[in-house]
Amino acid sequence: MLLRDSGSKHLIEVADIVTLANPYELTVVGRHLWGEEVQDPEVFDKSSLQFLSGESLPRCWHDSRYRDREVRRIKCGTRINDSDYYQGA
Repeated sequence: MLLRDSGSKHLIEVADIVTLANPYELTVVGRHLWGEEVQDPEVFDKSSLQFLSGESLPRCWHDSRYRDREVRRIKCGTRINDSDYYQGA
């Protein structure tokens, strides 16, 4: 998959898509694309990568706690008006 380094704007080829989409991995191994020779693999921080269109990577690819705000906590004796009201699943 081709991505762009947000700092240098150089193209980076990432071969391991599974590591890229894993929110528990903060880095990914890739290669710069320049020149005619294949470059040596380097480790890149996921937060500095973006798609070729300029969009940043999805939050679920680099933040393992991206859904914490959506998780409702079960409280005993909550009312319907409460934000933590639990109706059962």
